[in-house]
This record gives sequence, structure tokens and C-alpha cells, in this order.
Amino acid sequence: MDDLNFKELRERNGLSIEEAANFFRVCTKTVRRWESGETTPRATDLFVLQALIDQKIETNKINKPEFTFIDLFAGIGGIRKGFESAGGKCIFTSEWNEYAQKTYKANFPDDHDIVGDITQIEASDIPSHDVLLAGFPCQPFSLAGVSKKISLGREHGFMDKAQGTLFFDVLRILKHHRPAAFLLENVKNLKSHNKGDTFATIIGALENELGYKISYRVIDGKGYVPQHRERIFIVGFKEDTSFDFDKLDFAPPDKGPVLSSILHHESEYPEEQYTLSPAHSGANANSHVNAKYTLSEKLWSYLKAYRAKHKAKGNGFGYSLNTPNEKARTLSARYHKDGSEILIAQEGNRPRRLTPRECARLMGYDKCNQEPMKIPVSDTRAYQQFGNSVVVPVIEDIARYMKPHIVSLLATSKNLKQKAAE
Repeated sequence: MDDLNFKELRERNGLSIEEAANFFRVCTKTVRRWESGETTPRATDLFVLQALIDQKIETNKINKPEFTFIDLFAGIGGIRKGFESAGGKCIFTSEWNEYAQKTYKANFPDDHDIVGDITQIEASDIPSHDVLLAGFPCQPFSLAGVSKKISLGREHGFMDKAQGTLFFDVLRILKHHRPAAFLLENVKNLKSHNKGDTFATIIGALENELGYKISYRVIDGKGYVPQHRERIFIVGFKEDTSFDFDKLDFAPPDKGPVLSSILHHESEYPEEQYTLSPAHSGANANSHVNAKYTLSEKLWSYLKAYRAKHKAKGNGFGYSLNTPNEKARTLSARYHKDGSEILIAQEGNRPRRLTPRECARLMGYDKCNQEPMKIPVSDTRAYQQFGNSVVVPVIEDIARYMKPHIVSLLATSKNLKQKAAE
């Protein structure tokens, strides 16, 4: 064991002299004598230090992420959750809303800080990453700047047209870092917004100016959760990997779970702010939904009158009353106002809203055999956050489909760098 140096092994393990002395149950003078050569450490001690290094190397191999990603317009982390399930590691997060940040931090606690307004962040201050994820807000693209350039006879492009929008921040980060891939998420109507001009600008910038190979698809989360929720997903790869949304299978909307799969059940352990135990209610069931979620007589009368008024005009506006065997409309960020788009029928009583816990389940955050999502904000904030979020199982499937293409691109890039260095 002469070729093994105690000091080098100690330092590679990140141990101080004091820590090494405590570990081997000797005094610090003994460790210093070993390192100075005055005395010789036991061979077993050297083997232990080497074994610790080998174990760390193996552990790092196991824990090493298969790709890294950044989470922009992160909300409460739904897209991140999906890509972590595919073996990715989030290394940067941006979300401007302080209440969404609170929920995000509660569920991803031992992690990096969350950056606020992405428009104030230089692309160079964002770490290099393999995948960019962004559920960016849709904004109208101003034509003023483009019109001025045309009048002056100057060239303009898609990136110029996107300036002043949050999508432009996605573009400038993509342009600076050139990640292997990205996923963008938005409402279904993005395709028809501004007579299709907004979508044409987005695709034009990604394809023609940044050179990414693009595929997009509208996916309904109804096959995964008991809710009709259509969203458009745009995937881009730096090189052509033959990724094609149209060739991929997603859960069919005509199948999937119904509301009973996400509603509180009497056999649940009571969750104080959402459900009550018999001790608080006098009920025979193990737990039941807090009465605060039942609509007041005044609100229920208003919703019935509103629906009747529009029905008389031939309109379909109004509340949606659901039984446990049905699927729901789309949960919106305005759900906290009256809950009208998803009301749960209650026998012998007025209908009720979903609880925030049920909303978490409706969006696919809470799963069997997993710790429930932490909801550290008020009901109003929680409804807004879930209404703005993504269906997590949809993201998990997209990430699973994207993963081999991402890994393949990264391996090709690594091989090219190695050959260039030789």
C-alpha cells in the first residue's frame, strides 16, 4: 500500500485533520504523524479512505442527471416535475409571482434560489443547460417596430417582431445558450391568436432564425385526469432527431379517470384545512369536506339565475354541475371567484367547489404512494395557481418521449468535442 498517500486520500474525501482523527478514533497528532511520514497508518485505514472515494464516484454516477434543464415562467413547478421524472435536473428557475414562488419552494426546498422577473436577467447569467422549459404567457406582438423598419427600408425578422413580449426572452436565452432541446407550453388558442400571426412569428423565429427543428401538438389532458384541458406544446431540437409529435401516443381523451378518482373520500385521513374529522362535525364518516366549500344560498341563487337568463337567450353560459362519475370542464385561474365551471353535486345540499387538494389531484400533482403536494398558500392563491398550471402526467409523457432524443444529441455533441480535442 506504499503507493497510497494518506493525506491525498483524506483531502480527496474532503476531510479535515480533525474530522479524519474523529473518524479513525485517534488524536490529531497521530494523523499529522501519518501525513508527515513519522509513523505509518494502518493499511485498513488507507483501504477505508479509498473505498469511500470509490463509493462517492459510484454514487455520483448513479445520481448524475441524464440532462439538465432550466424552468422559465415556472409557476408551481408542474413542467419541472414532469422532466425530473425522466431523469433531468433543474439548475435554474424563474418565476415572478411571489405566491407561486412560495408553493414552488415548499415542494422543491433543497435547491437553487428562484429568480424573479426574467426580463431583467442577462442570458449570460443563466447557467448552461441541455433543455429549456417554458410555459410562457401569450402576449400580442406589436407591429409598430416592424412597420417603422419597413418604412425606413431596413431588414427585420421574427425576433424583432417578438420584442417587447415575454416570448422574446425565451428567444434570447435560446440564442445565447443553444441548448440541445426545448419545450414550450401555451393555451390551445395560441395557434389562432391574432389571426395566426402570433403563432407564425413564434415558429418563424424558432425555425428560421434559430435553426431548431420544430414539432408541435395540441394535447388534451382528459385522458390522464378527469378534466378537459387542451394545451399546445412546441418541441424543438438543435439537430434533426426525427422527433415527431404526430407519431406519438398519448392517453385518449375518451378514456381516463372520472371525478371520483380525485374527490375526497370519507376513508381519507382528515386534512384540517380541507376536510374535517367526526369530532369536528358530528358526522359518522371518517372525514368529510369542510362546509366552507359549499356554495352560499346567495351565490347558488345567483348562478342559477345567470344560467336561466342565458338559456332563455339560447346561450350555453352558466355553471357546470358534476357528479363523481363525470369529467369536468377546464379548471381556470378564476375558479376562486365562484367555482362555477366545476361544481360538485351534493345530495340534499347545495353544490360545492373543489378543495385545493382536489385541484392538485385534478392537475395530476398528487399520486398514489407519493407524499401529497404541499399547498402553503390561501385557497384563493391555490385556485389561481392550479388554474394556471399544467397537467403533470402529460408533461411526464412528453419528457419520456423527448428523453432518448435529448440523450442522443448530447452524446453526439460529446463525441464531437472529444474528437476535436484529439
